[in-house]
Amino acid sequence: MPAGWQTTPPLDNSQAGGWALVHGAQGFLADSNGVLFPREWLKRQDLPLRGEQGLGYFNGEAVWLLQLEQPAELPGCSWQSMRQFMLQADYPTFRMLAFAEQVATWQSQHRFCGRCGTPTQQVPGERCMRCPSCGLDGYARISPSMIVLVTRGDEILLARSPRFVPGVYSTLAGFVEPGESAEECVLREVHEEVGIEVGNLQYLGSQGWPFPHSLMLGFHAEYVGGEIVPQADEIEDARWFHIEQLPPLPMTRSIARYLIDLYVARRLGQPEPQLAR
Repeated sequence: MPAGWQTTPPLDNSQAGGWALVHGAQGFLADSNGVLFPREWLKRQDLPLRGEQGLGYFNGEAVWLLQLEQPAELPGCSWQSMRQFMLQADYPTFRMLAFAEQVATWQSQHRFCGRCGTPTQQVPGERCMRCPSCGLDGYARISPSMIVLVTRGDEILLARSPRFVPGVYSTLAGFVEPGESAEECVLREVHEEVGIEVGNLQYLGSQGWPFPHSLMLGFHAEYVGGEIVPQADEIEDARWFHIEQLPPLPMTRSIARYLIDLYVARRLGQPEPQLAR
């Protein structure tokens, strides 16, 4: 089995052994050794468990997710948010936690039928919660969104959301509306967020993003016309930056940073980066 993180269909909960992640309202449980704990040891602790999901394999070892019904503490352990791991963890660990976060969100949001309110039951061997009363199936929600770097020769358009780390600028992004293509979303969101027109779109790759369940579709787009007018309450600042005078940028493993680094490399004739997988 390959090293790193490998997602699989749900593992059989009757299987003994393995490792476990603990997830609750406070985030993921961690100690000095990381986020993976011996599964059988965890299940002997006095934790308010709500459910268990077999996730996949990390470096060939089976991993389960234990979800808590309410906040709890374990001696020598602390809680960390997904955003903390996004900044600190190695990429295979981040991928594992990102998947676990989305499975946890799915379980939490599909405990009851959205049509008749009956408690749901998981379908064996699937990540599907089924209503025993009316038969409605609930799968993990994936929300497609576009993320785009707008370019103008040796300049790129970067913006700040009020939610960003102070000083950091990034690309534009937004969720795809019902009935809309990803390309139509790029044109609409760019105009809504900064008031300009773009064209010559180039699709460059995608990345799952667990905040909470996005699939980011990455593009480059060329500036066509208009003046920057930041969208009130969404964009704190937006401006053109020369590729050799860039502000603080997003983390290197993000698709936003990949879009920026790729364009800069192409303009300067440098080796092209690879999107983290």
